[in-house]
Amino acid sequence: MMTLPHFLLLIVAVILIAGLTLWAASAAGLPLAALAIPALIAAAAVHLAARVH
Repeated sequence: MMTLPHFLLLIVAVILIAGLTLWAASAAGLPLAALAIPALIAAAAVHLAARVH
């Protein structure tokens, strides 16, 4: 079982890495859509793969 401090640390780490990713993409001159479209496609693929029939 995951303890509360471990869970909260995991949430903070995910938020920080997401911010770092957005900052790096912005610094490289990539448009937000260049990150958003693949993320949406990946989320749809995971959603469809996890469906229980």
